[in-house]
Amino acid sequence: MKNIKLIRVIKDYTQIKVQMETGINQSIISKYEQGLVMPTSENLIILAKFYNTSVDFLLDLTDEQKPYPK
Repeated sequence: MKNIKLIRVIKDYTQIKVQMETGINQSIISKYEQGLVMPTSENLIILAKFYNTSVDFLLDLTDEQKPYPK
């Protein structure tokens, strides 16, 4: 799950800022970034909307950061 951490670092956000904005616990975000836990589908959608990217990018299925068109 390298892209979950990559996009956070690119945007210069701390895990605490992501927690405050998304409601996803910082310890869970850390586990996602380390690859210890797979994000729930609900949390993937929350993170994709927050980062303005696609779920596929967060899951390392594409290198394209742009979100899909509606």
